[in-house]
Amino acid sequence: MSVQAFLSRRVVTPQGIRAAGVLVDGERIRAVVDPEKIPSNIPVQDYGELAILPGLVDSHVHINEPGRTEWEGFSSATRAAAAGGYTLVVDMPLNCLPATTNVAAMELKRAAARASSLVDWAIWGGVVSDNQEHIEDLATAGVAGFKCFLIDAGIDGFTMVSEAQLRAALPHVVRTGLPLLVHAELVGPIEAAARGLENRDWRQYQTYLESRPDEAELEAIGLLLGLCREFRFPLHIVHLATARALERLRAAREEGLPVSVETCPHYLHFAAQDIADGATMCKCAPPIRGRANREQLWEGLRDGVIDLIATDHSPCPPDMKRLEEGNFQKAWGGFAGLSLALPVIWTEAGRRGFSLRDVARWMAEGPARLAGCADRKGRIAEGYDADLVIFAPKEEFLVTEDRLHYRHRVSAYLGERLRGVVKKTFVRGTCVFDDGEFPGEIGGRECRRTGVSLPD
Repeated sequence: MSVQAFLSRRVVTPQGIRAAGVLVDGERIRAVVDPEKIPSNIPVQDYGELAILPGLVDSHVHINEPGRTEWEGFSSATRAAAAGGYTLVVDMPLNCLPATTNVAAMELKRAAARASSLVDWAIWGGVVSDNQEHIEDLATAGVAGFKCFLIDAGIDGFTMVSEAQLRAALPHVVRTGLPLLVHAELVGPIEAAARGLENRDWRQYQTYLESRPDEAELEAIGLLLGLCREFRFPLHIVHLATARALERLRAAREEGLPVSVETCPHYLHFAAQDIADGATMCKCAPPIRGRANREQLWEGLRDGVIDLIATDHSPCPPDMKRLEEGNFQKAWGGFAGLSLALPVIWTEAGRRGFSLRDVARWMAEGPARLAGCADRKGRIAEGYDADLVIFAPKEEFLVTEDRLHYRHRVSAYLGERLRGVVKKTFVRGTCVFDDGEFPGEIGGRECRRTGVSLPD
């Protein structure tokens, strides 16, 4: 492929938003230059006032293949990713069969991804009750890091870990140097809450909200910070829902603990007061909390206590959501929104005075750093992969099924008006999404963490 230039008055770079030409040589960015310094002998794609963002990175996706492809698979998930401006997705270890808790299972997932992925990908390994002897092998085989649950994951084949089991696993995690991503809820507060809900109506969202109290997150985070202090491992809190944990997390950072935090688009967009009874499309764990909590999460992003935004895209067949019954106790707890995350966040961020530079930091740079790919993904800069998103920040649209692209086109966002439209997505210089079409061939590659070597 010859050198070409992508020109815009709004190129989102690490230094800020500027008029620039992004010079692309094959799969990599050669340089970012002032418009007048674009060589006259190369083709130019001029996008005018449309913004050019770095390709987004989603470090929290449940693709479910192999084994549960009827829920979602690499083909449908990565099409949705491309439509949403994502050029790299990192798949979670638990919804597939077998779960990614040993190298053999990892190789099955790797084969599925190679065969079907439209965008680049990476893999998280799992830490479960009894796979301590597999942790270091998974690291050398190429996982980006590890994921565990302190509470029942709600899915067969991926067990939660107790404190004792986590302590047995942590020396192995520490030897790898890789991050441990944790679903931070503890059983005790949830069991205590359940005792007061025996005769409540489970069609009411308030019942579900009370069943997963803030204390479940707060106690889990307290436990994890103590273990982080003791073992000094890179700790990542996934899908933070309670803003009440922010001060404790801020203090941990000031202490120098290696902890990072994510939250999700649904926690930053919805509020408990607005979720209708029976609206089980909005069920997730931890639950969506109230308006004041939502605004405090935005402040956590503003002051840097929350590092990044990941989707926690966790789809399922529609019947598992119990849409007709509307029972929050029985419905599957997962949120699907991979193709809409960027406009959801831009809609909300714009209302609060944030810029596209902020969005790129939360949705590209931060997740790339967590996944160990920050030397080549997540930025528009010299030497980086030519992962680019052409984005219309002022254009609005109504969410309809044709914009979802993942396997089962149901969503809590249907019918909402959002701001910001992904026009094109380029993975390593190749267009994989173009105004509703997918012109690129299957060519997604594994993006392995660099510099992993276990001590002797």
